[in-house]
Amino acid sequence: MFVHVPDRHRSHLRWATPLLVIACVAVFCWLVLAAPEARYAVLARWGTVPARLFDPHHPFSAWPWLRLFTALFMHADWLHLVGNVLFLVIFGFSAERALGAQRFLLLFLLGGAFANLIGALTLSGTYAPIVGCSGAVSAVVGAYLALFPRAHLGLVLPLGFYFEFVRVPAWLMIGMWVLLQLLFTWAGPGFGTVVWWAHIAGFTFGIAFALISRGAVARRLRG
Repeated sequence: MFVHVPDRHRSHLRWATPLLVIACVAVFCWLVLAAPEARYAVLARWGTVPARLFDPHHPFSAWPWLRLFTALFMHADWLHLVGNVLFLVIFGFSAERALGAQRFLLLFLLGGAFANLIGALTLSGTYAPIVGCSGAVSAVVGAYLALFPRAHLGLVLPLGFYFEFVRVPAWLMIGMWVLLQLLFTWAGPGFGTVVWWAHIAGFTFGIAFALISRGAVARRLRG
């Protein structure tokens, strides 16, 4: 699957998306190479631990809230990492082209932190850390939909011994993805250990962020 968006303005250097991909992959490789005890300690210390984030017996400090951001760059396994990186690349470059690298980086970090916060609120008594940039990637997907509502996604479908190329409206594919998130949220923990509410929160944040940034985007595209 890939994104097709007409390019009608001069190109800008898009460094934020590759930087985020490299950061996620580098942190994951570092954790994989670490001893199991050290790896679990890092995940517990720098992941978003809901019970610790809202523990009234601990004095308020910046460190627990910083974990809303650091958790974005840690992933549980290769499948978790590859899925997030794939969607980040598919939607990130186009969104970054419209928003600009710095604004896109802000979208990723703030959207991911907000998603982790909502996820922690829904699991306030849990000591298992929330990790991964799924919420941040969901924010990117939401921003992409708001920025390019008429864009199409190119899909290659296997039909027996042949492959068929089709173009599908982005809003339709993303709408189906949102519907799945809602269904999984309704199914609850019985459908995997994914914090589905974080995906929905990130997606909503991304739409709002893109709409608020419409003026800056219009000025950037005219520049």
